[in-house]
Amino acid sequence: MPADITGTEIIEEDRATGRRERVFVKGPIFANIILADEINRTPPKTQAALLEAMQERTVTIEGTTYPLDPPFYVLATQNPIELEGTYPLPEAQLDRFMFNIIIDYLNENDEIQVVNQTTSLREVSYEKTIGGPEIIEFQRLVRKMPVSEPVMRYAVQLARVSRPSRTKNAAGSEVPDFVKKYVNYGASLRASQFLILGSKAMALINGRYNVSVEDIQKLAYPVFRHRILTNFHAESEGITSEDIIRQLLEVVPVPESGMKE
Repeated sequence: MPADITGTEIIEEDRATGRRERVFVKGPIFANIILADEINRTPPKTQAALLEAMQERTVTIEGTTYPLDPPFYVLATQNPIELEGTYPLPEAQLDRFMFNIIIDYLNENDEIQVVNQTTSLREVSYEKTIGGPEIIEFQRLVRKMPVSEPVMRYAVQLARVSRPSRTKNAAGSEVPDFVKKYVNYGASLRASQFLILGSKAMALINGRYNVSVEDIQKLAYPVFRHRILTNFHAESEGITSEDIIRQLLEVVPVPESGMKE
């Protein structure tokens, strides 16, 4: 139930005075890192319990709003094989996830390493490597990263051109025919935001202090993959959202000033 995630109010009695009062018992959502394992196995109203937390960083119960302590992350897994007993995530919830990362089978050497480590006797110990205050400072540092106007416009154009409801993109040219033919809904505003934010982080991880077009192109797939919703024509012809993204990267003009230095 949703209350299993967000928490619920209970009636608690003070043994000394005998007075009863309503007390809010926090659910597991009140943590810094949430892992929703096989989230598509939860019913829709339970999935909806995450919507406010993921967007507003708050939880509202019985008219009272409780803030979530930063940093706050939601990670989720889905089982793409079994469809029985699963509930597809609504578009509004998918859009709140920054990335959609597909984990494929390991290569042979990596699989051998995993099998070796998980079938031998090991003593595993854990040490704290980073805390909440440090993560918050990293987040502030990422947001300070500058982005040139051509690169920013390129990221926004990628999202805008994916929307079939538009007649023209930001550059004044028409939306491509393949978008009109195969796409029901294009990338949202969050796609543009997360594309820039993720590219800022990628540049810093690689020791650069500017966002390049290559950063935008690398992150286009995980950012757009779950936001571009294809229609029946695409499904019947085997066209996936990744095919649409690949064609978008081919047709949207690349700014020369935004190449990696």
